[in-house]
Order: sequence, then structure tokens, then C-alpha cells
Amino acid sequence: MNKIITLIFLIFLSSSPSFGAHPLITDDSGTVGAGKFQLELNGEYSKDGTNSTTEIAATVTGGIKDKLDIVFSAPYQFLRSRDESDNKTTEDGISDIAVELKWRLYEKEEFGLALKPGITFPSGDDDKGLGDGKPSYGLVFITTKEIDPVTLHMNIGFTKNRKELRDIWHYSLATEYEIRKNLLFVANIGVETNPEKESNTHPVFLLGGFIYSLNDNFDIDLGIKAGLNKAEPDYTVLAGLAIKL
Repeated sequence: MNKIITLIFLIFLSSSPSFGAHPLITDDSGTVGAGKFQLELNGEYSKDGTNSTTEIAATVTGGIKDKLDIVFSAPYQFLRSRDESDNKTTEDGISDIAVELKWRLYEKEEFGLALKPGITFPSGDDDKGLGDGKPSYGLVFITTKEIDPVTLHMNIGFTKNRKELRDIWHYSLATEYEIRKNLLFVANIGVETNPEKESNTHPVFLLGGFIYSLNDNFDIDLGIKAGLNKAEPDYTVLAGLAIKL
């Protein structure tokens, strides 16, 4: 695994970053710019056996400086489950709120690097499965490389979890391909540590979707994420919009 990650990193180093976006899970190295803002409204529906989760999230990104953003994200979840006796359980409420900083630390020609530290606050009710119950913090290393007409993104992230769970490592790759003006095809693959200590099966996903720009300040997107093993939900449908101010 370490050799593969090193090889991928060297490939990225061999070439102004562009912007990755929802429905991608993998982030990009771009920032919005000093005094500018971006509002994202995203929805996701996940199905895993007899259980389902619907999440609506609002994310606001503000440019503190040209190379430094602050990001606020507030999700609201609807949980539906059914046991072996066909008893249904439903819960809904706000989930854990996250605050992050993105620092674009390097940019040259078609290559960019960024760091993204963040804190998640236990605003969701963990007894109902809507939150983690304790704060967590993490750091994501981000690279972006443009090889026209393709843009590549890579993330390596670490999240410090509460002691009864594993700390989480995240590895993912994403690509954007310009089909025609204002229309991108996007694809994403990734793996991260299963937080449950008794499981050695780590969630792996594959995602495909599209981003359409109505104009320079308004994007809409649609994607489908498939679980490649039992640790990941069977499938997730993602849709959203982004408004740049």
C-alpha cells in the first residue's frame, strides 16, 4: 500500500489548480479567494441492506486570504432501519457540525498542494445514531494536478477518533474530465479505516457522476457511489448545487 501511495504522489509531482466539487468525496487544492464565498447545498440518500440514511447538508466556504479558506458544514440526517422482526425505527435531527481551514500552501503551473485541518463538534444526538458523541479532529493532505482535459486529485487524511474506536486513515483519488464546455464527468475511488476495532474489513467505494455549470457562479451535480465491500453502504445517490458569491 505504501509503495502504491508513493508512486501516485510522484505522478502528481511530475506536472493553477482547479476545483474538485460535490459529488466527489476527494477534495481539491483550490481556494475561493480573499473576500469571496461559496454556498453548497447537498443531499445524499444511502441504502445499506434494510437501513437507509438521508442527509441534507449546507456548507459555507469563506476566503480569509487568497490562499486560506474557512469552511463550516452543518448536516441534518434522517435514519430509517428495520430489524429481523420487521420492526421499523426512525430518527432524525442535526448531525455533527464541522469547521475546517484549507491552506493552499503551494501552487505552480498545473500543480497544487493544500492542507486541511478540521474539528467536528458533537452536535448530533449519539444515542439516536445522529452523531459521534465526542469531538474529533483531523488533517487532510491534498494534491491537484491538471493534464488537460483531465484534472486529478489525491487525498490522504487522518482523523483522531475516540478511544473506543480506531483512528481513521483515508486514501482517495478523483478525476474530472471535460466532456464539453460547462459539463464535467467525475469519478472517485477511495478506502478508509473501519472505526470498529473488531472488524478488519475497511470501507471501499467507487463513485461516478456529473457536474454542470449553468454559469461561472452556479453549478449543479449528480452522482452515484457504490460500496465495493460490505463495510460500505450498498449505494448512495448524491445531488447538490454550489453558488459562488
